[in-house]
Amino acid sequence: MEQAMNVLALVKDSERYIFLYDDESTPELLRTLGKFAADKELNFTWYDAAVLSQKVRRLKQKPEPQTHRHNRFPEAA
Repeated sequence: MEQAMNVLALVKDSERYIFLYDDESTPELLRTLGKFAADKELNFTWYDAAVLSQKVRRLKQKPEPQTHRHNRFPEAA
């Protein structure tokens, strides 16, 4: 079974924030966004955290696209 990896990114001035997470890690990602916003040494604001959190929640609500896998080498019967 494949596990999908999600990417969330924010480019702000010369800083780049890139988050890789799977669907099961969403709660931890949301906590991390809050920790980053609370860190005075980062140029990551509560507004940034709110916008990215909203994006994560919206993406989680979207139904996953159906992927069809074709067996290129079917087993002989």
